[in-house]
Amino acid sequence: MIFGNVDNLSEVNFELPPDHKDTEKVLKQAGKNGKPEVYVGCAKWNRTELKGFYPKGIRDELAYYASQFNSIELNASFYGTPRVEQVTAWHRKTPDDFKFFPKITRTISHFKRLRDVKYLADEFCLHISNFESKLGMVFLQLNDNFTYKDFKYLKEFVTSFPVGIPLAVELRNQSWFDDEKISSELYAFLEENNVTNIIVDTAGRRDMLHMRLTTPSAFIRYVGANHSSDYTRLDEWVTRIEDWVENGLENLYFFVHQNIEEESPKLAAHFIQNLNEKLGFSVRGPHLNGKLF
Repeated sequence: MIFGNVDNLSEVNFELPPDHKDTEKVLKQAGKNGKPEVYVGCAKWNRTELKGFYPKGIRDELAYYASQFNSIELNASFYGTPRVEQVTAWHRKTPDDFKFFPKITRTISHFKRLRDVKYLADEFCLHISNFESKLGMVFLQLNDNFTYKDFKYLKEFVTSFPVGIPLAVELRNQSWFDDEKISSELYAFLEENNVTNIIVDTAGRRDMLHMRLTTPSAFIRYVGANHSSDYTRLDEWVTRIEDWVENGLENLYFFVHQNIEEESPKLAAHFIQNLNEKLGFSVRGPHLNGKLF
């Protein structure tokens, strides 16, 4: 994930900003009591730099990955709507408590830019609905040059999106976050339509760390910088999530990326261990010799 990469990490302020002023309101309105549903994983299971994560002799990497984590941010679907047979095969290889979070295909988001895509969105959702109970939340990632002038296409897409398929949106153009009038209109629309606003924590785009929840579900895409600070950044996230849980968070979806993915399973395991210890969760994480990987 090259997006958000920087050459000089010493110039980046990695401190998490305060919550957006309306985030607590969204959580309290949900009135959630008890622990949230928590899914933590990586973005991919079959990258070359992840080979060290798998024991020698493992032939089915997805089946092994799913025995270690409870979810995957499915980036493979960005490159094309998966065939029903492929979705069914992925479903079959994973345990009952596993969930997939597919990224909407780039034909919809980047090539057609949400214009006249209802038939494509319907087809995408029809195919990925074969994950059945293992479907977590679909997410739409828009191009960096998708701006406020394109808002009407986002509105059309959201309001015509198939009922019953949970949806999250990641906007990347800086104007969505820097212009308060624009951001207020955006967040109100997402809230009204029960669409989750994705938070991205990456070195080169701190504006995307808007800390604004629009539903009681937090969908966080964390991008490490292949640096020792990656672990302390994750620790800070645990503290923030603890606050959200106390205020009524219903779901946590947290996915770990790296520009070089080799460290992603270790970072995710570190995050899971701290989350379990500090918040009393029992999220599945990789183990090695009886200890978290």
